[in-house]
Amino acid sequence: MRDALNGRRVLVTGGARGLGAAFVKALVENGARVAFGDVLHEEGEALARSLEGAAHFVPLDLNDPTSIEACVAESVKALGGLDGLINNAAITNSGGKFADELTPGTWDAVMNVNVRGTWLMSVACLPHLRESGRGSIVNIASDTALWGAPKLLAYVASKGAVIAMTRSLAREFGASDVTVNAIAPGLTEVEATAYVPAERHEYYLKGRALTRAQVPDDVNGPVLFLLSDAARFVTGQLLPVNGGFVMN
Repeated sequence: MRDALNGRRVLVTGGARGLGAAFVKALVENGARVAFGDVLHEEGEALARSLEGAAHFVPLDLNDPTSIEACVAESVKALGGLDGLINNAAITNSGGKFADELTPGTWDAVMNVNVRGTWLMSVACLPHLRESGRGSIVNIASDTALWGAPKLLAYVASKGAVIAMTRSLAREFGASDVTVNAIAPGLTEVEATAYVPAERHEYYLKGRALTRAQVPDDVNGPVLFLLSDAARFVTGQLLPVNGGFVMN
């Protein structure tokens, strides 16, 4: 993928840490111009400094529609346009609880960020992606929605919604020559998954066709491919990236 994204202008949500930060770094390494948003301001600003101006941090709260609009406007101004969007930001909140232990407040919080936020961010970026002529959206789903992970219902349901929304948006945005695809990573070793019980990590490790831990670099390549010109005729698709834990 070296130089395949040279000069490409990409916005990443939830880019301050974890997979989001890995996407930001990989994009920069591949010549893209990057803006990234997050509610984690200190971490975001620190990452931007570490990249020495190659990426712009923009405050973003996906729970606030006004913040979404402001993030897109500031990112487009900083980059001079927009060619790609990675909808990565999400919250879990429901981990470790059975369905009958969840509260409506927890459910709504997860859905507002993971589903409504992804929808609003995609719509806010659409005019700029359309103007690009090579616009691409990559939604970060989760393989938990493919195998029905227990004790994680709100998150699993939200990622199932993201998968379905990817297909619908692909049909709607196709008239604007904007592709919309989704990646479903397996359990990836980042700080954001530190809360996951050891037995769940072991369950993944034993169930994968590739019997090793999944790391951010395993996800970077497929995401960069879907943003590149090599994937201009790929849209509405879901790609599980989990070492063969779930196979389509």
